[in-house]
Formats: sequence, structure tokens, C-alpha cells
Amino acid sequence: MNDPLNLADYIDHTLLKAAATPSDIRKLCEEAAEHGFKAVCINPGYIQLALECLSESEVKVATVAGFPLGALTPEQKAREAALSVEMGADEVDMVINIGAAKAGDWDLVLRDIQAVREATEDVILKVIIETCYLTEAEKIRATELVLEAGADFVKTSTGFGSGGATLEDIQLMAKITQGKIGIKAAGGVKTPQDAQRFIEAGATRLGTSSGVALVQGEKAGEGY
Repeated sequence: MNDPLNLADYIDHTLLKAAATPSDIRKLCEEAAEHGFKAVCINPGYIQLALECLSESEVKVATVAGFPLGALTPEQKAREAALSVEMGADEVDMVINIGAAKAGDWDLVLRDIQAVREATEDVILKVIIETCYLTEAEKIRATELVLEAGADFVKTSTGFGSGGATLEDIQLMAKITQGKIGIKAAGGVKTPQDAQRFIEAGATRLGTSSGVALVQGEKAGEGY
């Protein structure tokens, strides 16, 4: 990990802003292909465009479900995810029902994740628990349910909440998951040194809009 270029294989190059244009997505994909990032992460409306732009690369196309609030019914969220898979998405990053987690309705949280897991059984599923809104006990329970539901990754943040990934959260997730699933740190990865620390703490993916700056050894600008 001393060579910052090694970071490329961890990076989900991300653009989820509401005002993102087709030209913005094309640029994102061009950068991802040029630097060999793991995936691009874009809103569902741009899946087809991203697939076209990346057709000759090995970069995966990731999209989101129930994003960024997580406040859909399990059936709605699952259908959204299923449609994205039908369109060709390689990976889906879903948001849990955060309100249910805060209310202690863990049965609903689990059913929500399970519904999306069933709809995405052939692709990678990452589950965003939005750590900035959860107590430590809630983070533990949410991560346990991600494991129970059979998802592939637990992910810290949407980038639209009040905070992003922290080293403490990654360390906590790593202690719970014990390497059984991946961990995605999203938001707050601002320097190559930050990225390395997150990876050393247990992160196996990094969600960032500043992947180019990171692999070039620069500090990220404002954003995800």
C-alpha cells in the first residue's frame, strides 16, 4: 500500500449528485477506465450510459437503491434494485430503513435487506447503514443483520447524511464481520493517507468522488 496507485482497485468512483449530467457521467467513466478503478457508482438513470462507456473496460457499474433516505417499503426497494439488475448493473448499493433502525424495528430492517438480496442474487449487494445517524449499539445490530441477510458488503454512508466514514466505524465493522463480507468506507476519504488508514482498518472498498486525486497522491476537494 505504499504505492498510491494500488488504491485504484479499491475505489468506487462515485457521482450521485442530482444535477449530474450525461457529460459528467461520461467523464466519470473515462476516468474510471483510465485509472483502473473497481467500479463507478451512479444513479439508476445512468446505468445504460455507464455500460456503454465502460463496454471495453473491466470497470464494474454500481448503482443505488432506496437512495439516499432508505425510506421505501421493502417491496419498492427490491423492485428498484431488480430493475437495475435487469438493466445490467453489476452491483447495487442499498440504504437500510434508517427510521426503522432508530425505532428498534430490527425485523423490518432485516426484511428490507432480505427483499433486496432476493432481487439481486446474481450481483454484488452493498448495504449502507448510514453510521452518522446510529449509536454504537445500533451500528453493531445493523451490521449483524447485513451479515444475516447474506449481503456482500456493509457500507458506512451515503455521502448525503451528516457525516461519512470514520476509522472507528470501520474497525467496529471489521470486528463484527470477521472478514466474512466486505466493508465499504464512503465519505470522508480525503487523502491517500486516509485511504490507506481505512484499508488497514478493514475497508475493502472506498466510495469517493475524488478517486483521481487520491491515486495521484493529492488531497481530495469538496464532495463525497
